[in-house]
Amino acid sequence: MADRPSTPPRHTGSLPPNPLTPEQVRRREEARLKAKALQARADAAAATATTTTAPTAPKRPHSQIAGSSNVPSSLRNAASPAKPAAAPADAAIRPAKMGRYVEYDFSKMSDTRGGFLSVADDPTNRALNPGGAGAVVDPLAGKPAHMSVKEWERHTLLQKLRKARTGPFEPGISVVDPKGRECRDCGSVEIDFQWEEAFGVNVCWRCKDKYPDKYSLLTKTEARDDYLLTDPELKDKDLLPRLEKPNPHKSTWNNMQLYLRFQVEEYAFSAKKWGSPEALDAEFERREADKKVRKEKKFKAKLDDLKKRTRVEAYRRQRLGEGNAATNFGDTILGRNERHEHEWGGEVMNPETGVSTKRCVECGMECEEIEL
Repeated sequence: MADRPSTPPRHTGSLPPNPLTPEQVRRREEARLKAKALQARADAAAATATTTTAPTAPKRPHSQIAGSSNVPSSLRNAASPAKPAAAPADAAIRPAKMGRYVEYDFSKMSDTRGGFLSVADDPTNRALNPGGAGAVVDPLAGKPAHMSVKEWERHTLLQKLRKARTGPFEPGISVVDPKGRECRDCGSVEIDFQWEEAFGVNVCWRCKDKYPDKYSLLTKTEARDDYLLTDPELKDKDLLPRLEKPNPHKSTWNNMQLYLRFQVEEYAFSAKKWGSPEALDAEFERREADKKVRKEKKFKAKLDDLKKRTRVEAYRRQRLGEGNAATNFGDTILGRNERHEHEWGGEVMNPETGVSTKRCVECGMECEEIEL
């Protein structure tokens, strides 16, 4: 019993596959050869059936294929060295009919974009190339062909600095400046040259931030509504200088016109215009009162017109009820002693007057809706 071999313990891990026995190898090879023979037999049968059902067309002779006299002129053959003769330059674009399609010479055609205008026709047109919010502006737009990208960037940068009068284009600062370019409040020589050119005022950056009640900028609408200035006065640059900037809301709109607050107040409070802030307030209150009076007159006119049309409607209803019993306004048209109740339809707005009217479905009476 001690010499008897025992079963080894079961291995829990993965074991390598057992090698094939010679008998298994022989049976696998026989199956492969049988399958190969069956496939070859099926292919031969399919080829025979195709040959019997679809006879082949007779072959063309070699002379017909190789002869250059029988080859059509419109045949395209990339292997052939011969090229078709080029058409004259003044030849019109004519379609060449070849079977079921028409061939055009696209080298002689030009893209007209369907008759529509594009940015390529007029790059400076704002309507074709709007630069509003979110629009991508090409930094190389307008670059000449002889300029490189670096030269164009340097050129645009110099233009911006020259326009803003900053950097190398800022005027020199000197203590002994004969022109007296000093700040009108603190006496500093570091003034804003852009404001000096636009408004004719010498003021530094610190004083502009320190005194916003004097040096803040007003738009054209604010100057017209708050100080009651007219458009001819705001357009006169000698009377009220202004600074124009691109509109921040949309670049295709007109430029903003900015005015200096103390210059607008000096003119508005002078004897040429209102004379004093109290006179400006009185004028503002007078205009508001006139506006209220005009609004009341308009309301009364509409109310009187409504009353006239109501009287006309009552007279018409009375005439319709003459043949019957005596009727009053509000009774039915047939003359019965019944009180008529209007059934109003939907409101209809008059596009000319902007007033909404309602119409009775039964009697046809109309009534206007007036907001108080």
